[in-house]
Amino acid sequence: QVQLQESGGGLVPAGSDMKLSCAASGRTFDTYMMGWFRRTPGNEREFVAGITWHGGSTEYSDSGKGRFTISRDTSKDSLHLQMSNLNPEDSAVYYCAAADTPAMLANTQAYQYWGQGTLVTVFA
Repeated sequence: QVQLQESGGGLVPAGSDMKLSCAASGRTFDTYMMGWFRRTPGNEREFVAGITWHGGSTEYSDSGKGRFTISRDTSKDSLHLQMSNLNPEDSAVYYCAAADTPAMLANTQAYQYWGQGTLVTVFA
């Protein structure tokens, strides 16, 4: 089992930067990949960014490419998402997720462990 806890959300004006963090605990040594997802009311959870835990390979959604940067610190079992130039369409609950089996980074169904989420609200 892996436990995940997000932090760093909040209310910011459009154009702001924000960094989300995720602290992992438990059987983290089995982790193959981690990712950030987001969900808005009435919509499915969507992929934002993913990273392989040991290799550091990354993948981004089209909406995040060029504005978001995912990183991890394996020594601290932490995952981060640096977001820049936020706009109101980025407002969502952001979730950290982890998977211990190889799969495509953007495959939501591959992730077994999920955090509770952190709310990001961007106002115009």
